[in-house]
Amino acid sequence: MVLKPSPRGRLRVLGAALGVLTLGLALAPASAATPPNNGPEELSAQTVAAPAGDVSKSENIEHVTNLPKQAPFNTLEAFGTDIAFKQDYAYVGNYDGFVVYDIKNPKKPQIVTQVLCPGGQGDVSVSGDLLFVSTDYPRTNNTCTSEKTDAKDPNGWEGMKVFDISDPAKPRYVSAIATDCGSHTHTLVPDKAGEAVYLYISSYGPRAEFPKCQPPHDKISIIKVPLDNPAEPVIVDAPVLFPDGGNPGTPDTSATTGCHDITAFPEKDLAAGACMGDGVLLDISDREQPRVINQVRDEENFAFWHPATFNNEGTKVVFTDELGGGSAATCNEATGPTRGANGVYDIVGSGADSKLEFRNYFKIPRHQADTENCVAHNGSLIPVDGRDIMVQAWYQGGVSVWDFTDSTKPEEIGFFDRSAFDPAKLQTAGSWSAYYYNGYIYSSGIQEGLDVLDIKDKRTDPAKKVRFEEFNPQTQPVYQN
Repeated sequence: MVLKPSPRGRLRVLGAALGVLTLGLALAPASAATPPNNGPEELSAQTVAAPAGDVSKSENIEHVTNLPKQAPFNTLEAFGTDIAFKQDYAYVGNYDGFVVYDIKNPKKPQIVTQVLCPGGQGDVSVSGDLLFVSTDYPRTNNTCTSEKTDAKDPNGWEGMKVFDISDPAKPRYVSAIATDCGSHTHTLVPDKAGEAVYLYISSYGPRAEFPKCQPPHDKISIIKVPLDNPAEPVIVDAPVLFPDGGNPGTPDTSATTGCHDITAFPEKDLAAGACMGDGVLLDISDREQPRVINQVRDEENFAFWHPATFNNEGTKVVFTDELGGGSAATCNEATGPTRGANGVYDIVGSGADSKLEFRNYFKIPRHQADTENCVAHNGSLIPVDGRDIMVQAWYQGGVSVWDFTDSTKPEEIGFFDRSAFDPAKLQTAGSWSAYYYNGYIYSSGIQEGLDVLDIKDKRTDPAKKVRFEEFNPQTQPVYQN
């Protein structure tokens, strides 16, 4: 997401430090139990009611269940965000921390624990017994009891936090490391020796008055976390991906001042970067020195390059345009079918000669109300051999399942869509992330909590046989039915 109000009502501002803060007295352990809803930052928060209203859906989608947000995350300010999976658990980020769900029985998911650790936007990934959580709003320090501060504060902190989740019911805060401009999103990339993981940090929004987020910021930060010593993460590099400055921007297109999101395909040594005004293809054969091998722009229709998704063969990339930053109503007739949509690109050539070639746009075919924030957002492949099928969140546009096997003719094959969260006014809500994991679709609602969907369709049924022990949507695995 881009420019939405922070959990405390101010517009998003960025600022961070470069350095390492290791485990010690400065790192207060996060609570493993649900904290009481009486902290100073929760007193004025408006409580969110359980999801209500009408639901429209395709016949091949079953709404299995919904588990509403629980205190202290049941407020309008506590946005539910991204999801990472390990075995029978889903780790769901939140602007105020994260929630651990037991999904062993997808029909009856249960909250195992909630960790109150504010900082936005709570982007998450997992590797073994480690959980990585992004902090993207300036805080007074790196603890879970920190307070908000301004990006102009030279002592402010933003970056990555590392938790031990060997006991999912009792996450333990291990370490933290600050990064320039914080961590809006991050991408987990395992090293080839299996001894460490790299985190590619995407952040943006530099300003001259932000001491820890200085322009031009045409770079990403790369953190290395030794698996046998996660208390000592290090920044190994901060490569400049856009030495020419990237897209300078237009009235309708964002300037490139960093990346918003990067999706890695480790087995192919590729990554796709959605970098505000640019879409890039990266060679990551050297994990510490990712290299841009192709760069594309769409100044007619793309306002803000957001996430990316490869197909299973690594021959296509879907880029998403988050027109309006996720807080605007853009799924309407006035906006049209090509803005706030997905762009489907084929990868032609190989190696250093690989290039992205545009094929077509895809946008949900249902117009939403002007009180519904709606635009293309986070999704993943549904693992079916021989077909390219994706499930995707569209905020209050709901969850869409669409087929891009023919890159030139993408089409929707299923959907789930609630009525407006607030019919009287535009309120940021809806599905932030929708991912397919071990037979079911899991949707993290900004206000709606966790939804579980089941798609029953001969085109997607083979995916029910595919099982993962661990799944990070921005770190794509290779699958076989």
